[in-house]
Amino acid sequence: MPAKVYTDKDADLGVLKGKTLAVIGYGSQGHAHALNLKESGCKVIIGLYPTSKSIAVAKKHGLKVYETAEAVRRADVIMMALPDMVQAEVYEKDIKPNLVKGKTLLFSHGLSIHYGLITPTDDIDVIMVAPKGPGHVVRSQFREGKGVPALIAIHQNKSRKAKKVALAWAKGIGGTRAGVIQTTFKEETETDLFGEQAVLCGGTSALIKAGFEVLVEAGYQPEMAYFECLHELKLIVDMINESGIAGMRFSISETAKYGDVVSGPRIITAQTKRSMKKLLKEIQDGKFTKAWVKEHKGGLKNYHRLLKADENHQIEKTGKRLRGLMPWVSKRNIGGVQAAYG
Repeated sequence: MPAKVYTDKDADLGVLKGKTLAVIGYGSQGHAHALNLKESGCKVIIGLYPTSKSIAVAKKHGLKVYETAEAVRRADVIMMALPDMVQAEVYEKDIKPNLVKGKTLLFSHGLSIHYGLITPTDDIDVIMVAPKGPGHVVRSQFREGKGVPALIAIHQNKSRKAKKVALAWAKGIGGTRAGVIQTTFKEETETDLFGEQAVLCGGTSALIKAGFEVLVEAGYQPEMAYFECLHELKLIVDMINESGIAGMRFSISETAKYGDVVSGPRIITAQTKRSMKKLLKEIQDGKFTKAWVKEHKGGLKNYHRLLKADENHQIEKTGKRLRGLMPWVSKRNIGGVQAAYG
């Protein structure tokens, strides 16, 4: 049975009336939730550490800023808008000591709760509101009178009103304009990690680089390899996004379509699928999260080494030069809003 889709008529912003909403952190998701809720008529405050560079930004946006512990004391609903690997430390130091019965702790991703990095007290509500898009899109769509689809989930429902609060928050950020689906912390976390690693980020990045390398190593110009394996990917993804894989195939040539159906399975093979299943198992049993926690606590040496290696890949140098020839390609400053706790 298809999942129920909740829309504006199913959510009541009045549920948040008279409540103070604290957003802890002011990065990608945090700034979008805070500003959208503020413009929806909610009372929003921001919690940050004393030397955070985001304090000035949040104040410039018309928001009151407090140190994290004080923001938690003042708030009824507290959103954890921090990176996954920072959440547990901030929770123990500043949030947990100031949580009292009746408050609500809200997440936009379930990793800390699902894998036990945070164990909340049992006298509060614990919910999730997870937009299916990055913060800058959540914000831009809201400002256009639209919204990004979102997920909600309930981990603890002490008040028996947790779902109403989750739906109200989703409405406040514009999610119910598009549609909201209920899930669980487990399902959201495991599918999100799998999607990022196997398809959206890990799988796509590796596929692009491998295709580029095969062409360059065969003697083709790197510019041609860039166009065919990276630049034109957006055209295909846009068509898939708008009308599915079948819709994309309707729009491409017969030659491309034939190559798609006969050659695609030679690249993404049964072995690839077995690797995906192994990856999923490592997500489900917590192996990936344990490794990520260990890497983070160890100073992120391997993480930075791998990122640096990819930054120096020939495809990046080729792409930077070619994008300079394309005035129609948006040169968005992705780092314009801090994504970290700060």
